[in-house]
Amino acid sequence: MFRKIAVGISGGVDSSVTAYLLKKKGYEVLGVYMRNWDIRDEQGTCSSDKDLKDAQTTCDFLNIPLVQVNFVKEYWNEVFLQFIDDYEHGFTPNPDILCNKFVKFNYFYKYARTKLNCDAIATGHYANTSFGNYLENYQQGQHVKLLKARDTTKDQTFFLSQIEERSLRKTFFPLGNMLKRDVKQYARKIGLQALADKKESMGICFIGSRNFQHFISDYIVDQPGDFIDVDTGKVVGKHEGIHHWTIGQRAHLGGFSQAYFIAKRCFKNNIIYVAPGTNHPALHSSLFFTDQPHWISHDPLVQSNCFDCAFKFQHINDLSDCRVMQVEHGMVVRVNGVKRGLAPGQYAVFYKNEECLGSSRIISTGVTNFTLNMLEYLRRKSNQNQQTEQTHAYG
Repeated sequence: MFRKIAVGISGGVDSSVTAYLLKKKGYEVLGVYMRNWDIRDEQGTCSSDKDLKDAQTTCDFLNIPLVQVNFVKEYWNEVFLQFIDDYEHGFTPNPDILCNKFVKFNYFYKYARTKLNCDAIATGHYANTSFGNYLENYQQGQHVKLLKARDTTKDQTFFLSQIEERSLRKTFFPLGNMLKRDVKQYARKIGLQALADKKESMGICFIGSRNFQHFISDYIVDQPGDFIDVDTGKVVGKHEGIHHWTIGQRAHLGGFSQAYFIAKRCFKNNIIYVAPGTNHPALHSSLFFTDQPHWISHDPLVQSNCFDCAFKFQHINDLSDCRVMQVEHGMVVRVNGVKRGLAPGQYAVFYKNEECLGSSRIISTGVTNFTLNMLEYLRRKSNQNQQTEQTHAYG
């Protein structure tokens, strides 16, 4: 049923081994290099040029054709502009999730299916599906689930949590049951030594090796403001703009006995509240609110307005148990315990056992444990005052 497969070739070891494995199984493989970003850095170099050269080398080695497709406009409009708008309004975006949602599993998928007449696509992501790595269990009309990869440290379902089921139904993930170290060893074995030793790209593609604060200042005008201690209300430093900072990040303020960390950003008055100490309660929350969720294969809230699952809001996080409740404009999520550094704009990605259910964008983190502790302190203080007044009254 699936004969011709378009493989997203990035110039890295994962996509190259993916293409090799598919060809070895007898599929007609077509490499597709997506150019999503072409602005040069301060040194006048563009990483896309080097990656394209590596992609061509891989395809020549495998004796498969390579097609180049330009999605720069689409990436700019649907990923990068959203990234900038989020930072301007005090949100913490995740462009990797948006890139998969809008570019790789939307525009690339449609291009492969309609322009290249391919039966399916394949990528080097570390993920699995209920249809199998090579869609060997494909069933027409049956829902497909996104499942975690065998390599738990490389699992990339977090970044795939916003893709559509229609794309997932016809996507191969050949590396889903392989460990990263085995992929590199396999690449060396088949003659792709240079790619196995190639340094992996880390971070956001359009920033590259540049300093983030320098990069963001090219697109958003700096607006200096105050760092204020959440405990004392005193000004403890100056910042160049809220967009330079995210919740939980170290503020790097000198001259204090304890390091300060970003606790809250007030966009209207350009104030950043900082908390002394990495475990300050102002950095922890046990409740947050999201927009409408995106569920990949099925809506777990259809039969009930709440359910228990696990979630994480950063790729490197461990999963945390939570209860999800449906409300009119989104969801309320109560965490079993507390989480440090939750920030508006991040994605909460939900899991049930091995399945990645989908995700939802965090809109508000509600009150922090610091606020709750303060309210409890004020309540007790009020009760003590009332008891003292009653004692004096009945003296």
